[in-house]
Amino acid sequence: MTRTPPSARPPGRPRAGLDAEVFTATLSTVQELGYARATVERIAAATGIAKTTIYRRWPSKGALIVDCLLDAFGPLPLKEGADRAEVLSATIRWIAATIGEPGVGDAFAGVFSDAVSDRALREILSSRLQDPYRLALQDALDEPENRVLFFIDTVVGTLLHRMGMTGEPMVDADVDALVEMVLPHYARGVGPI
Repeated sequence: MTRTPPSARPPGRPRAGLDAEVFTATLSTVQELGYARATVERIAAATGIAKTTIYRRWPSKGALIVDCLLDAFGPLPLKEGADRAEVLSATIRWIAATIGEPGVGDAFAGVFSDAVSDRALREILSSRLQDPYRLALQDALDEPENRVLFFIDTVVGTLLHRMGMTGEPMVDADVDALVEMVLPHYARGVGPI
């Protein structure tokens, strides 16, 4: 009897493809069923992956959604040599476009709402999702934390409010108006809020 040497790779799906598959299923499930009904069990069923596999990687639905949002947003689109107005305008348009992608706005609003009464989720949302973008903007704009947080609150809050009130992302003309409203305040540099 010939024995086959053990494989160097453990059995199961490759990890690299697992995240992408789960993130796609998560946004699709949120878009189809809404945030509250998009349970880890339903996401697992949509992927054909055992829910225990998902829970090993993400200990809660909130943690999964935060990582899914990080994947959807990707890195902050900072253009080399851009001036303050270009950085601010591009950031607002990037946030609006990403929140408008299928399932992203629903997922963001849902996890944000859950975080209001869940301290652990609020910490995950703040440290894993908000902080990397806040730090990148502070560096790009040479602004203090409180001004960048107010910028994030103003832009993200407005965009999520629109989604919550209409179920639709903000139209381009309204995004233009948001840019025009926010830009004068932040384009002038460091100063009181």
